[in-house]
Amino acid sequence: MLALTTFGGPQAHLAHFHKVLVARRGYLSEAELMELNSLCQVLPGPASTQTLIAVGFRIGGPNLAYLTLLAWTLPSLIFMTGAAIALSSIQEKNWSTEFTRYIQPMAVGFVSYGAYMISLRTVNTKTGIMLMILSAVISYYIQTPYIYPLIIIGAGLVTSMKFRSQPREQKERMQINWSNLILWAGVLVFAAALGGITKALPVKLFENFYRNGSLVFGGGQVLAPLLYTEFVEVPEGDDTRVGALRSKLKEQYAPKPYHTPISHQEFLSGYAVAQALPGPSFSFSAYIGALSARSYGVGGEMLGAFMSTIGIYLPGTFMIFFVIRFWESLKKYRPVRASLEGITAAASGLVAASAIIMFQPLENTFLNFSVTIVTFCILVFTRIPAPLIIVGGLLLGFAVHWLGLAAN
Repeated sequence: MLALTTFGGPQAHLAHFHKVLVARRGYLSEAELMELNSLCQVLPGPASTQTLIAVGFRIGGPNLAYLTLLAWTLPSLIFMTGAAIALSSIQEKNWSTEFTRYIQPMAVGFVSYGAYMISLRTVNTKTGIMLMILSAVISYYIQTPYIYPLIIIGAGLVTSMKFRSQPREQKERMQINWSNLILWAGVLVFAAALGGITKALPVKLFENFYRNGSLVFGGGQVLAPLLYTEFVEVPEGDDTRVGALRSKLKEQYAPKPYHTPISHQEFLSGYAVAQALPGPSFSFSAYIGALSARSYGVGGEMLGAFMSTIGIYLPGTFMIFFVIRFWESLKKYRPVRASLEGITAAASGLVAASAIIMFQPLENTFLNFSVTIVTFCILVFTRIPAPLIIVGGLLLGFAVHWLGLAAN
């Protein structure tokens, strides 16, 4: 039921979880839900998905946790895979996709809103503001997937040194079961080795998304710039000094593509569709995986979506299984609590930079600027649900397109 009715992205998921799991079903208390959500904010991966997995684990152990993951992710996986297949079919038939003209700048508005909400709720110190700005600048100029985890880890280390400002708590001896951490690392190494040996696209997709799922803090908004850097073809024609520097760094550090490149317009259209769906925002991975394998036909697209989805969710699942057993003892250490300030500030900077990066390839017109700004303002100042905003943009695109055809 949550997978089909929980709109609004990660920021709104917790309220839906409280309403259904706490108030209506009584599976756990409000304090327990907030505690599990806080734990998942510390870990890499999709925080709202991990929160549900943790609830399932606490109630029924690993089996119920895996079943919860399946029920939560399956509807959005099916829809986003279908969206990718439909887009490929439209392009093969040379049909016009002009009706999506407003969706692309709207997607930038959604990303900008994500950066605004993260920074508003989590960045409230001078150190945090400085780290957010620095993270945005670095990730803007060095657009390679390897820089993002370095930024996040570095920011966390900076604020961990401020641990003396955290209140002392009586520590307990930790008893750690390392099996799930070993499993997480083993799958990562095995997938990388197998992908390097076989060069098989499904394996490479799994390894890519498994790696990203192991390093993303902050939810789907932070995942977007990583996927954009690795999967979207580099726009041509940027001959400015900044553009030349970015192209040089990208050519030097970015991995060579092993998949069908995804256009900037396709990326933004899919991101906007994902915002209109209920359930986890990481479902966007299925869309990217399907388009990356479209040269292999519908069967290849479905396999690409499946492998990408498994890859993006599995590391977070292993991590929550590993940490939940000793979380009570771990959170009593002051450096751990202090590092969260830097991690969230860096995540805000990455999302802010991604909004700028995604807007640049669009035509520099008053219309695109206006659609982006209006979308951002609607999200900030009104309670209009995201699905209605996206549907409105599609309907407006259809209307303008058909009016143009009629006029011609």
